[in-house]
Amino acid sequence: MSASPHTVHVAVHTPAHSAVGELLSYASDRALAPGTLVRVPLGRRQLLGMVWDAPAMPSPMPQGVELRPIASVLEGIDPLAPAWRRLVGFAAYYYQRSIGEIAITALPPQLRDLTAEQLARRLRPPSPARPSRSRAASGVPAAEPDAPADASPVELSAEQADVFAQIAAHAGPFLLYGSTGSGKTEVYLRAVQAVLDADPQAQALVMVPEINLTPQLEERFTARFAQQHGKAAVVSMHSGMTPAQRLKSWLAAHTGAARIVLGTRMSVFASMPGLALIVVDEEHDASYKQQEGARYSARDLAIWRARDAGAKVVLGSATPSLESWHASRPPAGDDPQGGRYLRLHMPSRIGAASLPRVRLVDMTQQPRGAVFSPPLIQAITERVQRGEQSLVLLNRRGFAPVLWCADCGWKSDCPHCSAHQVFHKADRTLRCHHCGFTQRVPLACPGCGNPDILPLGKGTEQLEEELARLLRNVQRPDREPARVARIDADTTRAKGALEEQLAQVHAGDIDVLVGTQMVAKGHDFRRITLVAAVQPDGALFSSDYRAPERLFCLLMQAAGRAGRDARYVAAQDSRPEMWIQTHDPQHAVYTALRGHDYPAFAARQLQERREAGLPPFAYQAMVRADARSQQEAQAFLQAAAQAARDAGLPHLDEVFLYPPIPMAVQRVANVERAQMLIESAQRPALLRFLWAWQGHLHWIRARPEHRTLVRWLVDVDPLAI
Repeated sequence: MSASPHTVHVAVHTPAHSAVGELLSYASDRALAPGTLVRVPLGRRQLLGMVWDAPAMPSPMPQGVELRPIASVLEGIDPLAPAWRRLVGFAAYYYQRSIGEIAITALPPQLRDLTAEQLARRLRPPSPARPSRSRAASGVPAAEPDAPADASPVELSAEQADVFAQIAAHAGPFLLYGSTGSGKTEVYLRAVQAVLDADPQAQALVMVPEINLTPQLEERFTARFAQQHGKAAVVSMHSGMTPAQRLKSWLAAHTGAARIVLGTRMSVFASMPGLALIVVDEEHDASYKQQEGARYSARDLAIWRARDAGAKVVLGSATPSLESWHASRPPAGDDPQGGRYLRLHMPSRIGAASLPRVRLVDMTQQPRGAVFSPPLIQAITERVQRGEQSLVLLNRRGFAPVLWCADCGWKSDCPHCSAHQVFHKADRTLRCHHCGFTQRVPLACPGCGNPDILPLGKGTEQLEEELARLLRNVQRPDREPARVARIDADTTRAKGALEEQLAQVHAGDIDVLVGTQMVAKGHDFRRITLVAAVQPDGALFSSDYRAPERLFCLLMQAAGRAGRDARYVAAQDSRPEMWIQTHDPQHAVYTALRGHDYPAFAARQLQERREAGLPPFAYQAMVRADARSQQEAQAFLQAAAQAARDAGLPHLDEVFLYPPIPMAVQRVANVERAQMLIESAQRPALLRFLWAWQGHLHWIRARPEHRTLVRWLVDVDPLAI
């Protein structure tokens, strides 16, 4: 090292509650640009770090302290751009996390694990003697043969053309409110094409809420853009990829080789120096909110990132979130400014396809204990006999939510959680869906020895079994028996299982598909003409004020799977239908759903929230504490609230701290959980209060009386209360 080393400030992923600090100082023998990736010593370990901009007011170095030198620089990777670092800085501030935690977790895992020497080997060009193996092992994007021209642009409908013209003419942000099957994806494709044609360096980010939606999207984008830009210009980013695949995609986006990035919520942090367009499909979906670590909303970060980068952003949904719907409200007499988004509307389906007719079945008038009403079974039978497909939705996997003994009242409770173990009949196990604890089904009641243990409630396994029994004598047009299949998290664990099952559905090999919410949105099933929702009423009695919104969105999205192919429906002389089995057919959610009237539903919900002072008319954060006892968890939250009052923190008079209470599932994996809601009418006041509170939370955590506390976290804009 030279005699006058440079001081560099490095962001590293320090433990969330270590209170180590935002940036650590190290010595370097040369000046390093902010955004440079380095490996640095921390304690006895070496960690990946990122050189960061020097703080405006750096702390003076204590006398006699000598800086440790950085271990190595990851050569061959250009520094992360200032726009990317601004995004990370904003996310860290808004979601109350450290810069290093956001920055380092946003990078592909292999970058975090590889040494500088290992990365240098990965970045070497492929050897001519062994090209395929070198490229497979490398993260470097390599040129691939152009895909054959397949999907040329189709003619836009009048609604699509109008929406596309408005996106081209205005700056946005845009909320594309389009009915299921209205052709939103084609609008996305045209918008991407426009920005790529306008600038040879431009890049586009297209986000979907779940991994299972990326294969069909990647297929469409590759078919559309591969001939002009090369197959390597389209890459995916999601957690289902191998570390090598994620590194390859990240490098392609970072270098600009990838013009289009398709991904889930993690892709909002993709390094894209030429970013010109962001599309957030199914923007209402809760999957865009991270539920572990830094609890960021990828949809909200996409809005901020687009504004900061001067890019356009399009949020698309048939059932927008109420926050986005309110933000896109048109100007009115008492609200001349309106919302900050521009609302675009596509109410019609492509090809004159009609929206499914919604039929409500009053289960109080059906045979007692019936899983399926006789009229619904008759309707499914007729579909099978005509060669059409049906989708049955129940958002609960397993055979039954709980096993129960009628003699002593024993239930299959999880020994480690305040929740029931779910009965899975396929492998005769009881599984906790919270902590993962699994055990065999007992031969008799552990409480009294009664051999007759009964399943309570319904799961997708039970629906699959019951449908197979009810349809056992029903034949398809080819005289083959009806085929029932199930798609949920249990049947799609194996790699490639989901793609294989979806291919069977698209090929017509499945007549009745039973599934959870993972098949209720985004999929383009061409032969499904009937969708049925079984037992949806549970969400209507939830303590969470968002439950009606989630239920309406799920059912409306599920209904959108029926009758998407107008030519097929016309050839079958069939009317697409959505059946809902309910004990409360007069409920406002079902009334609005029956008319496919999202605006009416949204207006009613927003009015209720305005009167109750709930988001989007207020801003919330949740402080959660995990401890070995519920008493300790709540004691920490009470002490934190008292410390805020004693310190007279900024904006304390503009926030309201509710008393701590247990979480809905109070105990998970033998850890007790409590929560405390903080609310404010002003977002800036809430954020500044939370930021000033951070030091006090660390200080209280270090007290000896809170030694049994496991962890605490702040969740800004929580989706569940």
